[in-house]
Amino acid sequence: MLFIKLLLAHFIGDFVMQSNKWVKHKEKNKFKSKYLYIHTLIHAVLLLVVLGFKKQYLLPIAFITITHFVIDGVKLLKPIKNDRILFFLDQLAHIAILFWVANDWSLNLDIQTYVTEKNLLFLLAIVLLTSVTSIVLKVIFSIWKKEIEEISKKDSSLENAGKYIGMLERLLVFSFILLNQWEAIGFLLAAKSVFRFGDLTNAKDRQLTEYILIGTLLSFGIAIIIGLTYLKLLSFFA
Repeated sequence: MLFIKLLLAHFIGDFVMQSNKWVKHKEKNKFKSKYLYIHTLIHAVLLLVVLGFKKQYLLPIAFITITHFVIDGVKLLKPIKNDRILFFLDQLAHIAILFWVANDWSLNLDIQTYVTEKNLLFLLAIVLLTSVTSIVLKVIFSIWKKEIEEISKKDSSLENAGKYIGMLERLLVFSFILLNQWEAIGFLLAAKSVFRFGDLTNAKDRQLTEYILIGTLLSFGIAIIIGLTYLKLLSFFA
């Protein structure tokens, strides 16, 4: 319940009560921007409101407010040039602080509480489904490097779009397996086929069709294997 309250205050402060004008002014003027301090103050007030102005929460509120200012300050210095990555890292850092405080007001969180065999197994599955499988598929498709380069010339798309689509579909397949919703996997496969139907029928040769089919079947197959293996290994920790 505390975590939900803290999240509510955070999202209202960061997304509802912060205009694009403020964001641009902060990016331009950095620590000289008055909006950086107003934004931080707004977060402090929101925290006081959602926590009912109770005295026992003053120290955690002060801690969250200070760390929020520090995290926003680091973001303004742009240690990473990619704005999208920086945005998500910034939000992740804020939420991690809120989670930490919500679960241990004394700020003596025992990390071993979360480093369990089940959690590590789940993290391993996520890593395998995303980055590892993407690289494995890339290595497999290197067999047809010349053909894929020709397909890329004919079939322009967003940069790395296929990579991220593959990650998302594998994560969805994995989720459906955990929920024992095999029908949903069939629906997902059918939906993807419908979206790519134009590519499959309008292709001048068979290469694009074969490329899509092989990629889809490999991606789904690997996700299913990882999902079933995860459930099997999970039973040992029950």
